[in-house]
Amino acid sequence: MGTCGKERKSVPELFGSSVFNDDVMQERLPKDVYQSLRKTIDEGKDLDLTVANAVASAMKDWAVEKGATHYTHWFQPLNGITAEKHDSFISPTSDGRVIMQFSGKELIRGEPDASSFPSGGLRATFEARGYTAWDPTSYAFVKDGSLYIPTAFCSYSGEVLDKKTPLLRSMEDLSREALRILRLFGDEKTKRVVSTVGPEQEYFLVDKELFDQRKDLLFCGRTLFGAKAPKGQELDDHYFGAIKPRIAAFMKDLDEELWKLGILAKTKHNEVAPAQHELAPIFATTNIATDHNQLTMQTMKNVAARHGLVCLLHEKPFAGVNGSGKHNNWSISTDSGKNLLDPGKSPAENAQFLLFLAAVIKGVDEYQDLLRISVASAGNDHRLGANEAPPAIISIFLGDELTGVLESIETDSVYGGVEHKKLQTGVHVLPDLSMDTTDRNRTSPFAFTGNKFEFRSLGSAISIACPNIMLNTIVAEELRQFADILGQEEDKKLGVLKLVKKTMKEHKRIIFNGDGYSAQWVKEAERRGLLNLRTTVDALPRYLDQKNVELFTSHKIYTEAEMEARYETIMEEYAKTLNIEALTMSGMVRQEVFPAVSAYLSGLADSVNSKRAVIKDLPCAAETALLTKLSALLDQAYAQVEALDLLLKDQKAMSSNVLTAASYYRDSVIPAMEALRATVDGMEENVSAEYWPYPSYADLMFRV
Repeated sequence: MGTCGKERKSVPELFGSSVFNDDVMQERLPKDVYQSLRKTIDEGKDLDLTVANAVASAMKDWAVEKGATHYTHWFQPLNGITAEKHDSFISPTSDGRVIMQFSGKELIRGEPDASSFPSGGLRATFEARGYTAWDPTSYAFVKDGSLYIPTAFCSYSGEVLDKKTPLLRSMEDLSREALRILRLFGDEKTKRVVSTVGPEQEYFLVDKELFDQRKDLLFCGRTLFGAKAPKGQELDDHYFGAIKPRIAAFMKDLDEELWKLGILAKTKHNEVAPAQHELAPIFATTNIATDHNQLTMQTMKNVAARHGLVCLLHEKPFAGVNGSGKHNNWSISTDSGKNLLDPGKSPAENAQFLLFLAAVIKGVDEYQDLLRISVASAGNDHRLGANEAPPAIISIFLGDELTGVLESIETDSVYGGVEHKKLQTGVHVLPDLSMDTTDRNRTSPFAFTGNKFEFRSLGSAISIACPNIMLNTIVAEELRQFADILGQEEDKKLGVLKLVKKTMKEHKRIIFNGDGYSAQWVKEAERRGLLNLRTTVDALPRYLDQKNVELFTSHKIYTEAEMEARYETIMEEYAKTLNIEALTMSGMVRQEVFPAVSAYLSGLADSVNSKRAVIKDLPCAAETALLTKLSALLDQAYAQVEALDLLLKDQKAMSSNVLTAASYYRDSVIPAMEALRATVDGMEENVSAEYWPYPSYADLMFRV
């Protein structure tokens, strides 16, 4: 990241310097090849092998100049992370030497093992063949001596085994249906509509030396034990606070690495919890934003290691303080850059905006289960519904102005408008500030924030592909219905008002502008008939409801078999995650906690005996009370860990039925883990720090 004696590059020079982007392609490709490739990218035209060969040759030369010796087809399997297999560019010559070669065929197609990735039963172990296919809409890049080529991933028999392919399908589907609406409004120029996303990423940083001393962090990414530190986030002093020099150095390094990869890292700050931080990018098309977010998470981990830190992306690394989420800022734009969710200065008169808004409202209400499912995981179950994340109940925040506009349409009344106020600072040297017409609501899972919707329920470790597949598809479905209806209306403006009015009458229950954390909202949501799917096990079975299967199959996003595979994969991952956590917990207690507490008890007993050897019948009240208390807790912990181990050996835990196994872990194993944790944390509070085998919460969160 710049060394003494070397001139540092400016940010514009640095940005995208490791990316085979449009500027590089224009410079290095013949004009006809470049134009053909742009048609493939912009219009979805088929890619000719001759063009692919020319692109591959130029891409290889550029990558080699950047220090690359290998290339990899970089893809996103169903486990939610990324995968890569690296092949070198070398090819032997007749004289025993090598040359650097890369063909169009190698660019377009790769062949990783398809049986070793999660497939939900789509592939058997012996059915190994799978294919990766180049996605030219996402730029290739050089990293760590390899050329990375973003690709889709499918099996030999054609089943989709990744997250990119359905995301691309959903984007095309949304574009197709949105164009139908635009044509009805007389727009003949727009060729393509894209969904855009800006995913804000929260994360924790802890010292690597401390991390290495905790098996729970190593195996599970979160602490399974830990007594509360004397200070947490109650003073609200960490949020937006001054950034510590060590963290600032990490953030600076991270920004530069991301900028080289063409990632629009924009904002960085301290988050609410101690040792917690956030990075926010500028919007990009959803496909590219998804690739970039995966790169961002991996780069965070790599850069942290350079600074003697570990980046924690688990949704709940520490109990008692806020966990980490990811805010998915989603919108829809035309190829000319017009935001279709921008209400303009007079939203009440913006019929096109109102129609797109109505489509989102209707879609979120009808498919609230899918949005909840899209963020479901064992880790995120710790956050949703707590006073740090939106509730598990899906609702929409619109704010006063848009709610007023829609209510006036529903009731055939005149919308009076919202006064555009200025914030009077009362200080002569400070300017008066223009105020937005509506406040923000951080308790809402799906909030309108000016010209986009902020889906706030995502966990920090999740791939943003699935939530955006859901959003794109459900809105495409509603736009399809609206286009069919509106196409029959002679007066389009009147037709829009009728559709918006009908939508409000039938779906206004999903709109809630109040406090999503309140107990009253839980009751009110139940009265409205909204779903409260508190855990992954509650939510996921609804994925295969007939209406959801029909949605995805009719829009050709998934086949029914591919949906069943995803259900199996997510449910199985839930059970496996909890199994790993329970086994880790048991091992830590048996191998480290018990010996440490026993040694401390032995020391206490020796102290009592030593004192009584000097003064017979000395009460030693403090030591005796502590011995009694800790001995009881030790016995209790032993009984609890024995019970936990028995639960893990039960046949239901090993059931081949994923719902049975997942339900068992939720209903039996989690309560046992929580009980054991409470006992162990009680021992930590009473055992000398020099005996306790793990760094404390105070050490982990404040010694960074």
